[in-house]
Amino acid sequence: MSNIAQLPTPVSEPNPAALAFVRDRDSEAVLRACFAAAGFERAAFVSGSIETAIAQLPKRGSPRLLVVDIGGVDDPLHRLGDLAAVSDPSTEVIVIGDHNDVVLYRNLKAAGVAEYFFKPLVSTVVSRELLAIAKGDADPRHLPTGRLVIVLGVRGGVGATTVAANAAWHLAVDLDRKVMLLDLDLHGGDAALQLDATPGNALVEALQHPDRVDGLFLDRGVVSIEKRLGLLSTVEPLSENAPFEEAAVAQLLSNLLPRYRYVFVDMPAEVAVQLPGILRMPSTVMLVSDGSLIGTREVTRWWKQIGADSPEHIVLHVLNKNGGDAVLPEEALLKALPKAPDVVIPYDRHIGSAAQLGVRAVQKRAAMHRAMADLSRHLTGEPTARPQRLWQRMFG
Repeated sequence: MSNIAQLPTPVSEPNPAALAFVRDRDSEAVLRACFAAAGFERAAFVSGSIETAIAQLPKRGSPRLLVVDIGGVDDPLHRLGDLAAVSDPSTEVIVIGDHNDVVLYRNLKAAGVAEYFFKPLVSTVVSRELLAIAKGDADPRHLPTGRLVIVLGVRGGVGATTVAANAAWHLAVDLDRKVMLLDLDLHGGDAALQLDATPGNALVEALQHPDRVDGLFLDRGVVSIEKRLGLLSTVEPLSENAPFEEAAVAQLLSNLLPRYRYVFVDMPAEVAVQLPGILRMPSTVMLVSDGSLIGTREVTRWWKQIGADSPEHIVLHVLNKNGGDAVLPEEALLKALPKAPDVVIPYDRHIGSAAQLGVRAVQKRAAMHRAMADLSRHLTGEPTARPQRLWQRMFG
């Protein structure tokens, strides 16, 4: 019998510095000795493969160093992408497997893996890499960093904050992704209200003194909504002027993206015009409109302002409140827009009142829940259902 323990890390204790998911006791024995030699005193072992790691990491939390076994796993590169979705971007990953495969090795390294070792493991080789990681001498290699998602309401009242809060909630709570929601409406933002949280002053501090932002600052300043959902927001007095520079926003994002898989930025249009560089960062920009004549005009203007899609920069159009009184007829809408909306949220008179009660109430509305599932597929890259015609998405 393997002596690999499968005891969950207590919630009250810190995550282990190293966590290994291995399938055989010989590899376990080598790794135990190497962890000890490299100074990883808090190391935990779980019997299983990368599949086990994908299932358990959302509950356990991510360590500094993660070892996963891909032995016997079909399409390990695809599963590595699934692992990246549920682990912290700052985690360094070592992969062990059954084959001395140069092509696999190169592909794993290109994907951000720190090192690949094939079995039987050689303790001197493994120890050398672990020591380099422990001392910080190794070139830091991580799985892909977080994805920036900018939620831009093309005009006031279109429900962009409701979309941002519910999308962030869905990814964090329903899909176990680690998510941050950043509300850049410093005087009138209601992301905290929708998430039933109390705004703090860390966001203003970060924007006015970006040089002070580090891991400790974020650990203390981020409001924890759920285990995998954090919030940075504030509601400044109307008498207080709270200016900030684009460079400060970029600095804050550079600190957040390595810590979260998805960083949502709720960005009002009047703020977005001051941040052209942020809008051009690798990201998904969600233009939220209500399908009205003015809203449709603004979608077109912002599309021209932001520019064409690229592999790292995608613009999505979320048509909210579809079916309401102000929405243009389908033919006129299609003619006015650069392309059909990517996600359509039907009008539901109960969503507006539910939004006052918070995201938990809104999630109970079937129209919103279905729309968030559709939107999450765009963001995560998971296969979508069979494409529908616009009228089917809008009225079906």
